[in-house]
Amino acid sequence: MNFDDTPQEAAYRAEVRAWLDANKPREFEDELRQSTFGMIGLKSVDPMIAAKAWQKKKFDDGWAVLHWPKAYGGREATPIQRVIWQQEEGPYAALSQMFSIGHNMCGPTLMAWASEAEKARRLPPLASGEEIWCQLFSEPAGGSDLAGLRTRAEPDGNGGWLINGQKIWTSGAHNSQWGLLFARTDPTVAKHKGLTMFFVDMRTPGIEVRPIKQANGQSNFNEVHFTDVAVPDSQRLGAVGQGWQVSMTTLMNERLSMGSKMSVGFAELFELCRTLEIDGRPALENPAVRARLAHFATLASGLKNISMRGISAISKGQTPGPENSVGKLVGASAMQEIALYALDLEGEAGVISDPALAPIKGRFQTMLLRTPAARVEGGTDEILRNIVAERVLGLPADIRVDKDVPFNQIPTRPPSR
Repeated sequence: MNFDDTPQEAAYRAEVRAWLDANKPREFEDELRQSTFGMIGLKSVDPMIAAKAWQKKKFDDGWAVLHWPKAYGGREATPIQRVIWQQEEGPYAALSQMFSIGHNMCGPTLMAWASEAEKARRLPPLASGEEIWCQLFSEPAGGSDLAGLRTRAEPDGNGGWLINGQKIWTSGAHNSQWGLLFARTDPTVAKHKGLTMFFVDMRTPGIEVRPIKQANGQSNFNEVHFTDVAVPDSQRLGAVGQGWQVSMTTLMNERLSMGSKMSVGFAELFELCRTLEIDGRPALENPAVRARLAHFATLASGLKNISMRGISAISKGQTPGPENSVGKLVGASAMQEIALYALDLEGEAGVISDPALAPIKGRFQTMLLRTPAARVEGGTDEILRNIVAERVLGLPADIRVDKDVPFNQIPTRPPSR
């Protein structure tokens, strides 16, 4: 594994730094450094306005969605060039959080499955931040079983479709103009086969978005209801019944995006231990604290090295292994463990959530309340463990009693006695 830039990569890094030095919004830097996972730390300005302005500036100069084709607003950058950009953008990357689903999941899916006319029409405004996209997958009755979805797409008799059903935990739906919609078009076949993917205008009559109040006080997740929503067939991705294959494009990009960017909070914990006192002495001098820090440092180092192994492989033109699934699986649980330990160290102050009063401006309180979502989104811990077990270790797959059973014949409740 090589951590050093090649001469070409060093030249590219210098180009990135020069552009950022000339264009980054320095007036937001201090606030952005206080951002935590899932929350932009801006208070002095509307985060939406600041985020769209930064994204538009990057787009105008060719620094948005670096890995996309130039025809759609990208730079056709290599994977390692994209990593270099992420490293150099630093705290300003928080301004791009609200575009992440569109840029890293929806956009690649459109490129793989949409018509050329739709790609030319939809991708540039997505790249520039003019339009925000969401991912309409999870449902109340489905849990982690994506193929168990019940939202229906039925022919409307005029060549289009009528959508009825409900989605839940849809990140950013309240800010989105468009969304990828996964629906069931044939309930008479096995559940993985009767699915079709669409993209929908979130302003279409019959779509209702209801923000969900989260434990941390935010409302980034939503439930979305569809009542006789008309969708033209031109907004179908892939063939009818090919939705599961289309969804794999989205999900693989989702795990790649999440696994490579997740920060577990070790740097913030170390800073807390530098300033906090235990029995009148710096926490860093306490043997028990040092032992825990060593454990977390090992976790953080392991995650970094796993990520760098993938980056090094990409730099050599190779395909990385399962690092991204492992990174997301371990990273989310490590983040939760670190937040809990930090609040234990803070003692009674750990119950204070006001950033003006809490140690380290309440970052660990915010982090802890966000971590349950981190362990679910992008694949639950159980799903990711199954992926590693079956696709990496070659272990037998879980027994599925519903395999090859028509979806409309799968029981929805235990049999009565």
